[in-house]
Formats: sequence, C-alpha cells, structure tokens
Amino acid sequence: MSQTILVTGAAGFIGSHLVERLINLGHRVVGLDNFDDSYEPHIKWNNVQQFGTDERFILSQGDIRDRALLHDLFSKYAFNSVIHLAAKAGVRPSIDQPQLYEEVNVQGTINLLEKSHLAPVQRFIFISSSSVFGDSRQIPFKEDQRTGTPMSPYAASKAAAELFCRTYHHLYGLPIMILRPFTVYGPRQRPGMAIHLFTRKIDVGEEIHIFGDGSSKRDYTYVGDIVNGILNALTNKGCQFDIFNLGNSQPVSLNDLVRLIEESLGKKAIIKRLPMQPGDVPITVADISKAKTILGYQPETTIEQGVRQFIKWYRTVQPSNSYVR
Repeated sequence: MSQTILVTGAAGFIGSHLVERLINLGHRVVGLDNFDDSYEPHIKWNNVQQFGTDERFILSQGDIRDRALLHDLFSKYAFNSVIHLAAKAGVRPSIDQPQLYEEVNVQGTINLLEKSHLAPVQRFIFISSSSVFGDSRQIPFKEDQRTGTPMSPYAASKAAAELFCRTYHHLYGLPIMILRPFTVYGPRQRPGMAIHLFTRKIDVGEEIHIFGDGSSKRDYTYVGDIVNGILNALTNKGCQFDIFNLGNSQPVSLNDLVRLIEESLGKKAIIKRLPMQPGDVPITVADISKAKTILGYQPETTIEQGVRQFIKWYRTVQPSNSYVR
C-alpha cells in the first residue's frame, strides 16, 4: 500500500537513492534538504533533479532545526512515515565543529520526534551510524552492546539522538526503528569520502593520504543494500522499537581497498602515509544476524562488485566535473 513519506536529507547520497526507490514503488515522497555547503550544493541539486517532474515527489528546501518549517510540513501533509537521514556527517569535521553537530544531529532529531509523535506517524525510522560503537573490542558489533564510548562529536551526537528516540518511544509509544549503516559507498557518494576521494586522486595522478599503516578495516556496504534494508524496515509490521545493524559483515583493509580501486581504474596510486587521526577506529564490522532474521536483510554486493559499479558511475560524471571539488 502506498504511503506519504517524509524523507529528510533527501538530496544526499543515501537519501536520493532512497527517494528514487520509494517513488518507483508508488509512494508519495516529501523530500526535505537544506542543501548546505558541507560539500558542493550543486551536487545535491543534481541528485534530486531527476525527480523534479515526478508528481509523486515534493521537494522542500529547509532545515530540520527550523521548527516553524516542520510545523508547516506536518500540517500540510498527513505523513504515514518519517525516514530521518538528515545529519551533519563526518568524524573529522565534527572535532572542529562540535556545537554544530549537536544542533543538527540532536536538536534537529528532537524536533522531528516531537512533530512525529504529535501527528502521529505510523513509523519513524532514524538512520544512525556505526560510529556509535566507538573503539569497541567486541567484534563483530552487536546491537545490544555498550555504545557509551564515542570517539568523536559526530558519534556522540548520533548516540544521543538514539537515546532520544528510545525516550520518545517510551513516553509516547511512537513506533521507532533505529538503523546503523556501516561505511556506505556507491554512486553519488560524497566527494570527501574515501572511495570517491581516492578514485579521483588516483585517476588524475595526485597522491593519496593513508592514515596509519593501511591495516585498519571498514565494513564497506553498498548503497543499494542499505536502501533495501531501509525499505524492509519500512514494511515491517511487528517492531515497535528496535535497533538494527546494516552492514556487509566483510571488513576490508584500507590497503586492499586502494588495490581494488587501482585495479578498476587501471592506474597506480601515489601514496603518502601519515599518522592515525584522532577519532578514527581500527575496525568496524557488523553482526547482521538480527537484521537478517527480523527484517529479511541480505547484502548482495561484494566490495569487488561495488567498487566496479562506483568506478563505472564515476566515469560517467567525471567529464562534467560535477563531483569534483
């Protein structure tokens, strides 16, 4: 059955892929995005341009910190569900701007929770982050393990937002699902993220910076698999409150990632090795057994396949420089 769905962060990397799928499934989507300058706004405009003429998509330019704007949206549209992706992202930038990350990621989430429980909506899906696990020694990361040791303001803000989600479910019975994606990559990835940044620099013969010895590992997860997980959460009827990891459960070292990009591009990287950065963790890897059992989540894209798909997309946009800083 079709729904009217509010998607925050709709013009971003994951958000635009999600909107595309929701529209194709016949849902009516109101996409909210502030098109800020965390990276080039024209990239986000390009992401949503394809939906501009579709009557099932309504774009609202604005900020989740703007309570008056949210009041207008919830008054105008009877949202069945809210999928909340909007956030200030990135570990390293958050160290320089902790107040901004708290304002957007915590206060903005509270604003949405408040409007959602008053509406009320049938489902609130909060897209959190694997960063909430911090420097955990418990591998793989499970949903019920401790998340009280965040390594950056970004991670702390996501963990705090999760607590407010739990509180709003407890107080008001708002049906909430928290999803924790692990290192998402694929077409439309933000220019500053590792796979995109490395690809661009290797392609033009610029050096890339490797922090540490390259042995650090990430659970790289293809954007299409993440969107599948979100859609499965949207259609789940049983959960009133729960938390799920969305990962690939196959961690890849930084050295191996660079090798895969080199092979797909047919070019060698010029590498400069630097000390590990504050806020970085040595490994992330998701235990996805819970998401598999309850949501039917099943990642399908290997890192080799995903990198090839990313390079294929990169070559289609590279001549226009639309994703180049």
